[in-house]
Amino acid sequence: MALLYILAGANHFYNPSFYETIMPAYVGHHQLLIYVSGVCEILLGVLLLSQYTRRMAAILIMIMLLVFLWLHIQMVIDFYKNNDKHLWIAIVRIPLQFVLIGWLYSFTHPVKQRVK
Repeated sequence: MALLYILAGANHFYNPSFYETIMPAYVGHHQLLIYVSGVCEILLGVLLLSQYTRRMAAILIMIMLLVFLWLHIQMVIDFYKNNDKHLWIAIVRIPLQFVLIGWLYSFTHPVKQRVK
């Protein structure tokens, strides 16, 4: 999970044009938001690595995923309106957000060790 977010965040710097194309026109400061969200993903991915910061990082990533859910919904709407051949990818991304949230939730409740 940590590697997933570190790589996803790095991709904001490697391929910012991808994120530019999926951001709604009514949101300003596209380039700034792309880089800030990339930094956040990298930082939160790194924080997932430590048992001391893992719970906090997981909660913050869950919040981030919920906040950006509107972006994925808007992407479905835009792809549908434009008859985009990648509509199916946009649709799949929405339930994937909830899969990721469920996975992250498991980081918020550490497994208890059995008493021998």
